[in-house]
Amino acid sequence: MRRRPSFLSANTFRAVMMTLGMTSTGLAHAEIFGAVDSHGAIVLTNTPGKAGLTVIVAGDPPPERNAKRANNAFSATIEIARFADVIEEASRTFRVAPELLRAVIDVESRYNPNAVSDKGAQGLMQLMPDTARRFSDGNMFNPRDNVLAGARYLRFLLDLFKDDMELALAAYNAGENAVIRAGYRIPSISETRQYVPRVLARYRRLLTATG
Repeated sequence: MRRRPSFLSANTFRAVMMTLGMTSTGLAHAEIFGAVDSHGAIVLTNTPGKAGLTVIVAGDPPPERNAKRANNAFSATIEIARFADVIEEASRTFRVAPELLRAVIDVESRYNPNAVSDKGAQGLMQLMPDTARRFSDGNMFNPRDNVLAGARYLRFLLDLFKDDMELALAAYNAGENAVIRAGYRIPSISETRQYVPRVLARYRRLLTATG
């Protein structure tokens, strides 16, 4: 099946590529083609032969075992590009760093808007139904509703814990009452103690990549 080209605005292209960690080194065996159209939009595709497109990332034909990885990386780029605008909107609206939103989405759902956890958390930012109702009246399987609600919840937690990101993330995972009961420390919950450093590591990587 031929893959249709994806259109990325120029101001989101760098953030998308950095979110994935896609550099010429990281994709040495993939071929990505691109061009800027008359409206200033970047055309990005892994389908060769389109008029006016040039190679952005080139390399030797991938070994069979790496071909699937390269295709998955390209597919992930397209998926992340779909949500770039709402992440920027949520970041501006609720004063939450876009890198933090991307880190949470990446760890929570790997950018799958239809994800449902075994505990019932939903969508890109994996909001529990009760939390979703507190911060939105929207549909948590709608990416925009979900990301705006998740950003609003993160802003609430950052304010509650005086911009202590570790505690805010612990509360995002375990609930704010769990953090308060733990004496304003990360609760002794195995999942939460793994979750916080995972998100922070991803967040710092994104900051470094876009800085």
